[in-house]
Amino acid sequence: MIRRLRRAKSTTANDDALPIEPVVGDPDLAANPGSAAAAAPAPGIWRDSFGRAAIRAVQAIVLAGAGAVVIWLLVTLRLVVVPLVIAAIIASAVSPLMRALRVRGVPAALSAIAALVAGLGVVGLLGWLIVAAVRDEWSELRDQAVEGLEELESSLVEGPLSITQAQLQQGREAVVELLSGEEVRAGVIGGAVLAFEVIVGLFLTIVILFFLLKDGPRIWRFLLTPVSEEHRRRLLLVGERAVDVLGGYVRGTAIIAFVDAVIIGVALLILQVPLALPLAVLVFLGAFIPLAGATISGAFAALVALVANGWVTALIVLVIVVAVNQIEGDVLAPVVLGRAVSLHPLAILLALTGGAIVAGILGALLAVPITAVVWTAITAWSETGRGRGDLARAGPT
Repeated sequence: MIRRLRRAKSTTANDDALPIEPVVGDPDLAANPGSAAAAAPAPGIWRDSFGRAAIRAVQAIVLAGAGAVVIWLLVTLRLVVVPLVIAAIIASAVSPLMRALRVRGVPAALSAIAALVAGLGVVGLLGWLIVAAVRDEWSELRDQAVEGLEELESSLVEGPLSITQAQLQQGREAVVELLSGEEVRAGVIGGAVLAFEVIVGLFLTIVILFFLLKDGPRIWRFLLTPVSEEHRRRLLLVGERAVDVLGGYVRGTAIIAFVDAVIIGVALLILQVPLALPLAVLVFLGAFIPLAGATISGAFAALVALVANGWVTALIVLVIVVAVNQIEGDVLAPVVLGRAVSLHPLAILLALTGGAIVAGILGALLAVPITAVVWTAITAWSETGRGRGDLARAGPT
């Protein structure tokens, strides 16, 4: 009997001494299990699904506001931002030439000067050819335009619209009054300011381009100095990918634009359309605006052909422009550009629209390459992050 009582007492003592199961993942609750109820989150208006959605909405509004402020700063500082962006695009396109010169032992400063002088020489020669062509053919084109306007007036007076000569005279006077109004004079002043900004921007572009050609990689490494070593390696890779994509896009687009300009320019010469060389240059520049640039410049060439040579020649020019655009989209762009810009046409259209809204024609020109660079940077950062995560999960070998 005494043995049974001792066994029962021992069992009760052991049951009282059983350890309490700790709470996994919470050391405070493991040390003090009585605080579990106090540590539980209290219900509130921000803890349900609607509250969490409201928090995300506020965060999205803050991010959108920050983005709007950044865009406003970029537009306000466009006299510095635009030359910097243009210089970076040109430097990326010329980077293979710079690497070739550096490999052959040419100093960085001399390589940059050689590339800069060669580029300015090509632009200067092209500008001289355009000015010479316009100067030689301007009088003839002006006479043909006057004849075309006179024929248009005759058709309006003698046609079914029943417009009188007095109404045409009133229209001319209204146009003259509009051109001599206060709005036009204000526009002239604004044009003078714009011309000054263009001159200053060209000077800044040349200076920035020289330093980017000479010290581009070193400048990028210097900007990454405050970044940690791990992030610095990833950002260096992002910079290399961005330069490759941007340079490939600019060089490929230049090749496509040159082919378009040559084909349309030769066609205009054969059809004896005035200002064939300036129109070919316009086609070349327009090809840098995807989806719309080549079409608009080709339509302008067809309009000049209509005024100078008649509707038959204009129709032929329009057919040639459409055919060239089809060849560009189906043959040249996939072969020349390749995967330099792997963007969906919808993304290109949205980028063009946003760039045109923010900065006009210049924004439309720069929107697609900037979007391509941003997307390349995001994908390169994500790839390096996934690679690092895989290595971390694999562990030491």
